[in-house]
Amino acid sequence: MNLLRDLPENVSREVVEILLQSPNLRVERIVSHGQASPPDFWYDQEESEWVLLLSGAARLAFEDRVVPLQAGDYLNIAPHERHRVEWTSPDQPTVWLAIFYG
Repeated sequence: MNLLRDLPENVSREVVEILLQSPNLRVERIVSHGQASPPDFWYDQEESEWVLLLSGAARLAFEDRVVPLQAGDYLNIAPHERHRVEWTSPDQPTVWLAIFYG
């Protein structure tokens, strides 16, 4: 298996694939092609999320900051830390590895 192979192309929505799931853990591959969260939408999750950008580029917005991401960048998002996807690269696939836990 390879997280950067068999990427969906020319899609109008993000593609989320669950790679592994157990009661306290979920691992997802998310592929974006220029998608962003709707203007007034915020994620407010019960679980923690550790996210790694494998390819492409993105910006995550939090209530108090904006975090630009490039391939190799990662961060941990605490439970109920409101955030949204502000931008993803429209010119190439942005591939995320997201690990939800706790």
